[in-house]
Amino acid sequence: MDRTALAEFLVRRRQSLLPADVGLPAGARRRTQGLRREEVAFLAAMSTDYYTRLEQQRGPQPSTQLLGSLARALRLSPDERDYLFRVAGHDAPDRAVSTPYVAPALMRVLDRLTDTPALILSALGETLVQNDPARALLGDRTSYQGFERSEIYRWFASPDHERRMYPEHDRERAGRAQVATLRAAYGSMGPQSQAGALVAELLRISPEFVELWDRQEVARRFEDHKILIHPEVGELELDCQALFTEDQSQALLVLTAAPRSDSEQKLKLLAVVGTQRFSNA
Repeated sequence: MDRTALAEFLVRRRQSLLPADVGLPAGARRRTQGLRREEVAFLAAMSTDYYTRLEQQRGPQPSTQLLGSLARALRLSPDERDYLFRVAGHDAPDRAVSTPYVAPALMRVLDRLTDTPALILSALGETLVQNDPARALLGDRTSYQGFERSEIYRWFASPDHERRMYPEHDRERAGRAQVATLRAAYGSMGPQSQAGALVAELLRISPEFVELWDRQEVARRFEDHKILIHPEVGELELDCQALFTEDQSQALLVLTAAPRSDSEQKLKLLAVVGTQRFSNA
């Protein structure tokens, strides 16, 4: 681990960003060039003290998960992300492997989507980051660990929980789409990858997945029109648009409702109350 190189790189990258670059308000007059340390720590979901010690060439070696979060917070390019890993004493991650890193181009778009639900997914259906409207609509999908980080895994391992937002008549289609998406990831990442491990685990635990996997359907698809059932506001009819990175490894999903529709009003209501239960609001 090259502490000096790591510290100098973090300082320079932090100073090169403005709050508007990462979706933060500028706030009062700033004495610090670029972002503040506490702002980077907030974006990377880590303590300000730990981040400060990295810039001061102190503290323990950061984990690969933490480095992925820092790369996302600092809007690093793939080459910059690889450099960050190497000076921190780790091998650069395989670019075909799912990590907490988010493509900067998708993050810039997400930063500007403040009033409509939007989230960024990996090829394995892991929610890498979501905005506040998406959290209000779908719940927090970024806190899962292990296989459960993948919504594909949760669809088959925890069907009572994961499928409750989908109308019963749409669940068969949604399940087939999940499996087709996983097969596309499996084809690009290979059997020895995270996709391969996820397939092996689902084949072990879910007869339903086995049946759908045998269909050999392959597609990266998201239904253009969705009907979701929120526990508080009920049914919403939403349009879904997907923006993919060039290598198809990540997708930004944006959910919108038709103007002046009941669903649009429900989204506005959710934006006001956030993730609170209406009974407690």
